[in-house]
Amino acid sequence: MAENRDTVLSVENLVISFKTDHGILRAVRDVSFDLRQGETLCIVGESGSGKSVTSKAIMGILANNAIIEGGHILYRGENLLEVSEDEFYKIRGHKIGMIFQDPLSSLNPIVKIGKQITEAMLINSDKLKTMYNDLISDDLIRYKNTLAKMNIAIANERKKLDALVTSIRAKEGRSAAEKAQDKDLIRRKQAEFKAFEKETREKYLSKAKEYKDILTESEKRAKKEVAAYKQKVTEEYKEKEKALKRKLAGETTQEGRERLQKELEAEKEAFESCLRITKAEAKRRALQIMKEVGIPEPEKRYNQYPFEFSGGMRQRIVIAIALTASPEILICDEPTTALDVTIQAQILELINKIKAERNLSCIFITHDLGVVANMADRVAVMYAGKIVEYGTTDEIFFDPRHPYTWALLSSIPDVDSKERLEAIPGTPPDMIYPPKGDAFALRSKYAMNIDFREQPPFFKVTDTHYAATWLLDSHAPKVEMPKIVSERIKNSLEGSSYDQSET
Repeated sequence: MAENRDTVLSVENLVISFKTDHGILRAVRDVSFDLRQGETLCIVGESGSGKSVTSKAIMGILANNAIIEGGHILYRGENLLEVSEDEFYKIRGHKIGMIFQDPLSSLNPIVKIGKQITEAMLINSDKLKTMYNDLISDDLIRYKNTLAKMNIAIANERKKLDALVTSIRAKEGRSAAEKAQDKDLIRRKQAEFKAFEKETREKYLSKAKEYKDILTESEKRAKKEVAAYKQKVTEEYKEKEKALKRKLAGETTQEGRERLQKELEAEKEAFESCLRITKAEAKRRALQIMKEVGIPEPEKRYNQYPFEFSGGMRQRIVIAIALTASPEILICDEPTTALDVTIQAQILELINKIKAERNLSCIFITHDLGVVANMADRVAVMYAGKIVEYGTTDEIFFDPRHPYTWALLSSIPDVDSKERLEAIPGTPPDMIYPPKGDAFALRSKYAMNIDFREQPPFFKVTDTHYAATWLLDSHAPKVEMPKIVSERIKNSLEGSSYDQSET
């Protein structure tokens, strides 16, 4: 396990809601987890459990009606919920990449594959501009993040105010007295918001002015340094060019002239590569990545369109695009959902291979526990916006403790089990009206009275295994897991023993 690895990403007490016409939808409720260097964390749960919302928050691509009510997302110690879009531009794709579930909708159908893979490289091809941005990066980020924190704080408070006003106006059958009370409440909240906005702007704008002055000085120094670098490499190239041209002028043999001409072209290409990523360089990188993700005949496929690829090959192209910037973290949002079982296995194997070769940290999101069996180092099971069980892969598969985890395991097809598959009864709760107690209680045959009154805390099973269920309370009656789950665990353990004895 990865206990001693560095933590590259920490999600702490994340709370995300959405403003809708029907009220506030509580999508993510106090979610916390860590991602360590080189490991795969799988987040599992039904549709609507909050998995994708969490991943979109990490990428900074939440919808405009999202309200981040609390928590932190720390990447290398920096809170991604408070960074500016300029800072996120450097992180999104470059440091944290993402693979979406439908490769066809992720690709432009009328643009050749090669152009789509090289697009990001060529957009960021100006190395002098990149050098300048790197030199002023710390001061620019500090200035932009100060303004971003101010705007985010004000925007979140405004969304809360708008949501409150919408919910009040949606009430039916109010008496005149109640309407008057509601009007007073709205006026009071609006006044509180104006006071908060004024105080927040005063607080952050004074800091921003200080940081802006420092940034201006950094920009002056950076411009001089970039200009000096450009002058240096240009002069070096001109000297080499002159020397080669003199040799070329005195060369009498055809073979010697061709050799010198190639040297001239190589020097020119080397000089240009000091200033920018050329199309030729971008194409070389693209072909190398296409080979890495298992696309045959990359030179030929480079000039083809998405419709000329199968679903599995399109997913490989999407993976290749995500890898062009060499991210440190890769988020895979149900990347095998639209693929058949055989191709699913190939894509999962490919992701594992690339992860190992590049030492990537991976967050793998899925609704199918069976998919993660050979992928994960650790598993977080989500339901109704909360993580309900959290542990190593072995702990989740061989010692599950939450009734929802039992239900997920019971619904996976298995050739060895003789028990009938169990469907999970009912549907997930409406998160505009989140349940008071355990959100899974209404669908669980193991629910107790307390499950309908109070949310269970996390109970510690081992140092790495936690489950939020009242069944683990010392006062709860002893409950056995479903027979189909215990049978599968028994079969898996027996199969594991057999394999070891054979080897």
